[in-house]
Amino acid sequence: MTDFFKGITAIRYEGPDSDNEFAFRAYNPTEVVAGKTMKDQLRFAIAFWHSFAWPGGDPFGGQTFDRPWFGDSMDHAKLKADVAFEMFEILGAPYFCFHDADVRPEGRDFRENTARLREMTDYFQKKMEDTGVRLLWGTANLFSHRRFMAGAATNPDPDVFAFSAATIKTCMDATIQLGGENYVLWGGREGYETLLNTDMGRERAQAGRMLQMVVDYKYKTGFEGTILIEPKPQEPTKHQYDYDVATVYGFLKDFGLEGEVKVNIEQGHAILAGHSFEHELALARELGIFGSIDMNKNDYQSGWDTDQFPTNVPEMTLAYYEVLHAGGFKTGGTNFDAKVRRQSLDPADLILAHVGGMDACAAGLKAAAKMLEDGKLEAARSQRYAGWETAAGKALLQSDLGSIAAKVDSENINPQPRSGRQERLENLVNRYI
Repeated sequence: MTDFFKGITAIRYEGPDSDNEFAFRAYNPTEVVAGKTMKDQLRFAIAFWHSFAWPGGDPFGGQTFDRPWFGDSMDHAKLKADVAFEMFEILGAPYFCFHDADVRPEGRDFRENTARLREMTDYFQKKMEDTGVRLLWGTANLFSHRRFMAGAATNPDPDVFAFSAATIKTCMDATIQLGGENYVLWGGREGYETLLNTDMGRERAQAGRMLQMVVDYKYKTGFEGTILIEPKPQEPTKHQYDYDVATVYGFLKDFGLEGEVKVNIEQGHAILAGHSFEHELALARELGIFGSIDMNKNDYQSGWDTDQFPTNVPEMTLAYYEVLHAGGFKTGGTNFDAKVRRQSLDPADLILAHVGGMDACAAGLKAAAKMLEDGKLEAARSQRYAGWETAAGKALLQSDLGSIAAKVDSENINPQPRSGRQERLENLVNRYI
């Protein structure tokens, strides 16, 4: 045991009337919601990078955190893992997620990176056996090191493509060894700043081929998890090839992978793309590529991805409504891709940020389940489109312009606008929160 969280005991559910800040008020892991326990519905995961690797910097200032595991040695890496698993147990979090660079120090070359990752994978495996904590997904950090400044799969240098492919292979191996339920591809720098030095067609083809290699390796190794792409707009590159769910789906269709790869959707990324979180979730559901979510909150007054902990229950209600509408998570879950503010220096801040986020998610899930079970929102939506369920409505889509024009003329069809009733439905949603 370390002494980083000294004095902080396991967080328990105490109900909405509790005055104990180190307690859950809404998240009751064993409470059944929509046919499953909250633990199984939400499938919470802790992000290794934000909670343990992030030094507290922002675009305008450097490190503010002074963590005892910050350093470049394997001993530091193992201390970081010790503290992480202690936090997982304090929170009762069933899963965690990581990039390779989060858990091992950067080596001199690919061989040293791989050796260090393998050593940490073995270290993690023992901790997972001791605690019962599982891996929701692993991924490769192909964006932080300067070698990736022009992308990884889309890089103009074949050597960088090769280094990236080899790194993905080692990260998939680690994910498989640890029983990970998904593998995520996040193309942080898979984009471009200017067309003046960019061959867009070539870069898209390279990215498509890399993804095909990942899927091939999944089948070669017998990995039974899901391959996920995380859409990411604007930041850090100006034009991203994985901008949003629609863009990713078009990319998957181009390379024949729409049946092989699903999406991991982040709330903050949806906002940066000019969408709502529920829009991206609903579109993924409709396209059949919904997989998992990264839960956080963006500052609507800032122009970058602030990765705050989620606190907006109405937003989360609409998000989990779409998750439940999609049938709930299969291999995916709720990963807290969120970080405490750079002024939040105390170990307790790290715990309480997750407690608040887990409670807010639980409250949103419960409201969403009530809304779905009650059926009033779906009934209102069905009523709005009821005309398309009639024989005449169905026949219309099988007709042609000439026949339709003749029908409108002969029957003197003269439609009048009908209310969309938006405010009524907004009021309806608020009654469940």
